[in-house]
Amino acid sequence: MDKFRMIFQFLQSNQESFMNGICGIMALASAQMYSAFDFNCPCLPRYNLAYGLGVLLVPPLILFLLGFVMNNNVSVLAEEWSRPRGRRGKDPAMLRYMFCSMAQRALVAPVVWVSVTLLDGKCVLCAFCTALPVEALGNGSRHGLSERELRRILARIPCRELYEGQELIAGEVAVRYLRCISQALGWCFVLLATLLAFLVRALRPCFTQAAFLKSKYWAHYSDMERRLFDETCREHARTFARLCVHQFFAGASQELAASACPPPAAPDGPAEAAEKLLGITHRGAVDAALQSWHERKPPLRLFAHTQTGTNGPAGTRAGVGTAQRETVTYCSHV
Repeated sequence: MDKFRMIFQFLQSNQESFMNGICGIMALASAQMYSAFDFNCPCLPRYNLAYGLGVLLVPPLILFLLGFVMNNNVSVLAEEWSRPRGRRGKDPAMLRYMFCSMAQRALVAPVVWVSVTLLDGKCVLCAFCTALPVEALGNGSRHGLSERELRRILARIPCRELYEGQELIAGEVAVRYLRCISQALGWCFVLLATLLAFLVRALRPCFTQAAFLKSKYWAHYSDMERRLFDETCREHARTFARLCVHQFFAGASQELAASACPPPAAPDGPAEAAEKLLGITHRGAVDAALQSWHERKPPLRLFAHTQTGTNGPAGTRAGVGTAQRETVTYCSHV
């Protein structure tokens, strides 16, 4: 159990590296999924296009959403976006930074899927086999075939065991033609994705370095604040539950004495328990504190600017006393 706790703490402290690793694993998984996927083109004029484009576009969309789901900052972004303004304003730049950061990681697996699919060529072959230029690649006379019959024959090109139009256009010629186009599109897509990634990663901080650093800092702060708030809530709930259970058994001391069982000792000293509970000792106060945290988050300042006197130690002590009172007030609001 201690090893799992250490691993969990390591992942929390290295969340960015962990998310990069998750993105890499998802990218490898997407390529492995495509290699294990049994591609079966329906070879019907009305379904080839839908099936081919569906295999090309639907799995990347699913992988993109999974990339957001597996990112812990989604809850931070959603909470920051939907919370009331309260005493702390919302920073659109920080929200945009968090969304762009998550989107960049979530796009890795879909880009790999689309690249592998285009380089393989099966989807393009299935989707666009009915749009082949028969006049340029095969027999332009069409042997008196209607448009519907021609599309039905061309739709069977991906299914070699069903194709019966060799006199119209050779199946190998059609397959090579469409796969050549698909691979060209695949390499262009890889080049475009690489250039966009370079521009986003390298050039964006150069133009707005100050705004970038501010957004990055407050994004990390929001994530850290949420984690510390959850830890504080868990510690408060654990202490509150222990004291409630102890109070219950203390109230049942007569039954415990009758059964010759000594009453249990308090799990924590009074001072330690009071420090953990922070004065919130009943359900109404807990609910009010949680609602206040959601509706009126405290402003991002620890001490207000105080005017300290210039007459030596007296002014200094007055300033320290004022700062301490403000700190107590701030903590009480938290």
